[in-house]
Amino acid sequence: MESTLYFQKLQYQESVQKRTFTKWINSHLAKRNPPMLVNDLFEDIKDGVMLIALLEVLSGQKLPCEQGRQLKRIHWVANIGTALKFLEGRRSVYRGSPIKLVNINSTDIADGRPSIVLGLVWTIILYFQIEELTSNLPQLQSLSSSASSVESVVSSETASPPSKRKVVTKVQGSARKALLKWIQYTAAKQVGIEIKDFGQSWRSGVAFHSVIHAIRPDLVDMDKVKGRSNRENLEEAFMLAETELGIPRLLDPEDVNVDKPDEKSIMTYVAQFLKYYPDLHHTVTDVQENDVSFSFIPITVLNRGSEDRLMLRDLKVWAEQFERDLARAQMAETSLQEKYQSFKHFRVQYELKRKPIELATQSLRKDGKLLLDQAIVKQAWDRVSSRLFDWHIQLDKSLPEPLGTIGAWLYRAEVVLREEVSIQQAHEETANIIHRKLEQLKVNIHAFILGTTTSKLYCKLGLSSFCYYI
Repeated sequence: MESTLYFQKLQYQESVQKRTFTKWINSHLAKRNPPMLVNDLFEDIKDGVMLIALLEVLSGQKLPCEQGRQLKRIHWVANIGTALKFLEGRRSVYRGSPIKLVNINSTDIADGRPSIVLGLVWTIILYFQIEELTSNLPQLQSLSSSASSVESVVSSETASPPSKRKVVTKVQGSARKALLKWIQYTAAKQVGIEIKDFGQSWRSGVAFHSVIHAIRPDLVDMDKVKGRSNRENLEEAFMLAETELGIPRLLDPEDVNVDKPDEKSIMTYVAQFLKYYPDLHHTVTDVQENDVSFSFIPITVLNRGSEDRLMLRDLKVWAEQFERDLARAQMAETSLQEKYQSFKHFRVQYELKRKPIELATQSLRKDGKLLLDQAIVKQAWDRVSSRLFDWHIQLDKSLPEPLGTIGAWLYRAEVVLREEVSIQQAHEETANIIHRKLEQLKVNIHAFILGTTTSKLYCKLGLSSFCYYI
């Protein structure tokens, strides 16, 4: 009887994790160009192609991959091996040491073994979502234990048969504890509820509403929430998060409204809300536990009008998505001409947003400093500007000669122009700095004129491939 109940529990846990993890993967693969879709996680992961695609989207890096309709098992194992090697080369945010994948091997993934596949995906979620997001919260490094929060080990439970192996991903206090603390002191405490774990505490749906309320109080009436059924609360919370906050719906009410909800699935879903809380170092609430201090500030309590807060939040979300789209476009394997067209498309969008963002990030304080939510937007904008600039330089340098040389000259001129001139106490010294910069620009301009003249000569000679880029 006990053995039957155990296997039923195991099957439930496996089915919920499979659904949740599949939706999580698809929410990221949808950002890919072209998008990809996982239908059956245990089957679709076998050849390693979608696994590599997922890691590329999450990391922004390009990985080698065997592709094609006639892939054989040897190619599957090679792809999965590439993915595992890439993961083991990454470092845990908390510990700083490489991620450990114990008893997760290419052949088990190629066989589609459920427990091993789920263990691998959970490791990816921990590293790329939960660890990275919780590490942005202030003073959480002190929570890290001697072991990384991302360590996958295979263990045998006494109640399970010897032949039934199960991957157990250890959360060594760090990321899990940080995520729970964040929930407790930014959401639960505000509405007077207690959240002890990522299981039973979420069954009623009230906890999900408390998180949404902490971000957008106008969306939730907590008094009504506390008087409704579990299913009603869960359905509305998932709907609000998706339609109002843009958070993918990874769970359904029936996944949570059970005696023992799956903790990993709930952690995966809840961690998505972290992106709405910036990395802040000013104190609103200090909570002490074991001499560890936590200071969190929801965006909603910053001293700005609600319209300004919403505008800044939207600008931040736009900049972060724009940066991800830029990274994917740079990685795309297309011709130079197509890359230039793609770049022009992004440049137009960038210029349209420039003025609104510059206005939104103007200081309102006498000392000239930015408010925290303004600083977050400015940092995101600066990253976008830098990436777009670097891509432009990369494209110019890829042009056929002599245009590639001109691109390099333009790059040097851009670098000079982008360098800020620090005002010195001695005005003569400041003048000398400006003079040196002008001389640098003069040299680059002369070189540019020479290069342009040469390029026009190529066009007159009928070298149309060069003329296209001028």
